[in-house]
Amino acid sequence: MFPLVSKLVKSRHALSRRDRKCLLERVKSELGGELAEELSESEVVEKIETRIGATLYVFDGEALILERGGRLYPTILCAVRHRLDLPTVVVDMGAVSHIVNGADVMVPGIVSIEGEFERGDVVVVVDEEKSRAFCIGEALMASREILEAKRGRAIKNVHHARDKLWELVWRPRLT
Repeated sequence: MFPLVSKLVKSRHALSRRDRKCLLERVKSELGGELAEELSESEVVEKIETRIGATLYVFDGEALILERGGRLYPTILCAVRHRLDLPTVVVDMGAVSHIVNGADVMVPGIVSIEGEFERGDVVVVVDEEKSRAFCIGEALMASREILEAKRGRAIKNVHHARDKLWELVWRPRLT
């Protein structure tokens, strides 16, 4: 592991069959059965506990699931590679730099919304220029509320490009 990565990792171990089964059941209920089915084909599933209060689940060397506050989220890598059917929030290019520095997504920066969602749902945030996913968030407002609102925090930033987990998630393979 690289020095930055080793400082971030508190513990790392392979999951037992029972723990894998429990994790996949959680993935199925929280993120969808299709993803759980794809992930069930993985040979090795590891759990990485970090020093920043997040847990990563690594499937065959790829960090695909993130746990924060007792809730599962897909990593950006997972959303891109597995083409998850999650609602998408498109933001203007002016908002991108703020979001990759940890800011939440604000209503004025939202250009459009693809799909409907309620408060608390997981969403993917993409830029308007190339539709690149760069943030996974939790909706603080329902999609219909965002369309009616003029201001306010719309999406809580859970995982974004260049955050502390970024190097762990986007490493070619975590072996």
